[in-house]
Amino acid sequence: MAFSPIQFNQPNLVGVLGSLAFSVVKPGAPTIALRALQWFRDLESLGIRLPFFVVHDIGQLFAVPRENYAIGRRVENTSTGPWPRETQHQLQCQTYQALVQELASCEASRRAASLRLSDPMICVILSKLLGTLAARLTTRPTYGSDVVSDASLFDNLDDDLANLFGMRERSFEFEALRGVNQARLYVLTVADALDLDTLQLLGVLGTESATSATLLVDLIAAMSAAAAHDVVNFSLELLPSVLETKTRPGSSTRAGFGYSGLGTRGDIAELCLTELAWDADDFVRRITENEALYYVKEVEREPSGKRHILLMDASASMRGDRQVFARGLALATAKKLLLEGEDVTMGFFDARLYDRRPAHRGNLPTPFVLSFVGERGRNAGRVFSELITALNIEKVWDHRDIIVYVYTHAALYVPRDIVQTLSHLAKLNMVFILPSGGSLDLDYLDLLFSHHVVDFETIASRDARADKARDILGHVGQQTKGPSTGSSHGSPDGSSQCLRWVASSNGDRKDLA
Repeated sequence: MAFSPIQFNQPNLVGVLGSLAFSVVKPGAPTIALRALQWFRDLESLGIRLPFFVVHDIGQLFAVPRENYAIGRRVENTSTGPWPRETQHQLQCQTYQALVQELASCEASRRAASLRLSDPMICVILSKLLGTLAARLTTRPTYGSDVVSDASLFDNLDDDLANLFGMRERSFEFEALRGVNQARLYVLTVADALDLDTLQLLGVLGTESATSATLLVDLIAAMSAAAAHDVVNFSLELLPSVLETKTRPGSSTRAGFGYSGLGTRGDIAELCLTELAWDADDFVRRITENEALYYVKEVEREPSGKRHILLMDASASMRGDRQVFARGLALATAKKLLLEGEDVTMGFFDARLYDRRPAHRGNLPTPFVLSFVGERGRNAGRVFSELITALNIEKVWDHRDIIVYVYTHAALYVPRDIVQTLSHLAKLNMVFILPSGGSLDLDYLDLLFSHHVVDFETIASRDARADKARDILGHVGQQTKGPSTGSSHGSPDGSSQCLRWVASSNGDRKDLA
């Protein structure tokens, strides 16, 4: 479908889509191209302005598998095309196509495409590859970037590209094309140096954040942090055992999606008709001893009855291997709790307690955990006093039980009265990491629900620290055991209703309940 005259009169639309005359990547579906508009806008929010064709082509190499796009010129240079045949621009386009083919065949793009990365993660990759190039451009575009997202814009777009290209001044595109070709070696080197393990971890754990702008900042920081790579590798070691955790499906007598099976709790309306074959005495006995069978219905799992707060020490005493162990174990713990259907928030502390980030829809704030840097010294007494205040406020509107996990140095000296007050508000579970030759000598250990000690020799050995972390993970979730939140027993007087009904049918009006 060709562009309508109305669409041709929209400067931003003509400017952005017309640059695709330089494009050498043709997506297999319009929805794939539509994602490039989101990358284009996200990059501009980071201060990176590039022609749309560069973002579109290179982004797709990392976003979708090779079979979902074709590499080749979308507009052939003719005497009636965007530029004359056999010009310097023609040579620049050939060089650009060769660069795109090299990027498409590199290990980084092939592996990234297999990970099915989200749009913010693709945006971060593009910022690392092309951010320096954008900063060197001196020409500014003569049109804006505000384009309505509509997949129909890309239907049979190639037929209109030559006209769209010629309707705007294109010095910005020509300069960017030359810049990309001149930076060929730089772009390929950065692509080969991409930390794909971090991308893989982000894909598994999620990239939840407070806002989209915060997410982009956290992702860029996570991809650039020197210590993040070690945390990523340690987390990937622990995840195989964690991912075995599964949430059990729930059943209930409340209206849901249909019957899921049989149970021994329910209402008279769900009583199996075969129970009526028993004589009156046996039927009453089966009801009173919870042997009668009822149909139970499927429902979505109800919200967890507990809240889990994971706090990581970000003070200077937790640098190096201690930081790697604490953050890697915290991410694995949070993922395990999420898989069990629990409510999780994650945060940091040093001389103050920082705002926590919640997990949403099964996604952890992984970039935040990987990139956070504490710079405020150390004051454990103040931190836990602030935590007491925060929990007291939260208790007003959320009455669920609270379980706190703290990953810290062995020298976390907190006044005993503060820990005692906190223990009345939440179950405290702490992981203490010892320094070389150190020991654990704290007067509040008896107030904790549980604690684990990790010595220096364990931290220094890769296999030993992984085994210790798995052992600690094996104890995670024991605090959550109790009455199943996935199984509802219906109305509390369901059995007494049945007893009244049986007694009534026998002429006895006595309330047997």
